[in-house]
Amino acid sequence: MTPFPAGDGDFVVDAHHHFWDLTKLDYEWMPPGESIIKRNYLPDDLSPILEQNGVSKTVIVQAHQSLAEAEFLLDIARDNEFVAGVVAWVDLQSPGVGEDLDRLIRRPKLVGVRHQVEEDPDDDWLIRDESIRGLRMLAERGLAYDVLARPRYLSRVPELADRVPDLRMVIDHIAKPLIKGGTLEPWATDIAAVAAIPGVHCKISGMVTEADHDVWTVADLKPYVAHIVDSFGYDRLMFGSDWPVCLLASTYDRGFAAALETVAPPTPTDRAVFLGGNALRFYRLDV
Repeated sequence: MTPFPAGDGDFVVDAHHHFWDLTKLDYEWMPPGESIIKRNYLPDDLSPILEQNGVSKTVIVQAHQSLAEAEFLLDIARDNEFVAGVVAWVDLQSPGVGEDLDRLIRRPKLVGVRHQVEEDPDDDWLIRDESIRGLRMLAERGLAYDVLARPRYLSRVPELADRVPDLRMVIDHIAKPLIKGGTLEPWATDIAAVAAIPGVHCKISGMVTEADHDVWTVADLKPYVAHIVDSFGYDRLMFGSDWPVCLLASTYDRGFAAALETVAPPTPTDRAVFLGGNALRFYRLDV
């Protein structure tokens, strides 16, 4: 796989990556013990990688459930031109969610919100009345919602879409199917039902960390991505590196090349919308 998957004419948006500073916040989801991701990852670490891979703009996505991190990421976006948008965290079940959103919206480059549903013990979090109230406020303000959910949560997404029909949603990491075990169902059926909802997008991201970290191949990913392409079509897919989490299983270069190989856009138009056009449109990025 070439380390330079982007062609000369491609405008590439990495629609999903993270930054963190372990001196500022404690990321409890990180694996115990020593790990390649347990160090600071900041713009100076990513900038040369983006240049090497022909990536023009990025979207930072939250990795800590705090307003402090939201402000931290918006500060980074303010100070770094390559960052086109921030998907931050707010407490969507809080009585004060409207005030929190209005304060953050005054900062440039806020484009969406994410809650780490995959870590929430409540399997019905997405459809709780308190969550629906917050998500309606998100939709009213024109912000997108990143759905970070494992397969068992997917069956709730159609009800969420019915109750908040104006909410723009994107499924992160193809909903983290059990790639290492080669398991397709019930993920395949449930993600197809989600794809049938008009306007819902999906990120081709985070797959390598759901595969065997040491011995994964593109062939391991292809059945899952082929189903995603068939279900969503090229005009609702976007590339995300999930850097630096991806470093648990892959370099940025290898993960990028694997995503492009598995999606296999058949036309220059399909390639262009997957690599950048869909992210620009979905997140309403000002570039």
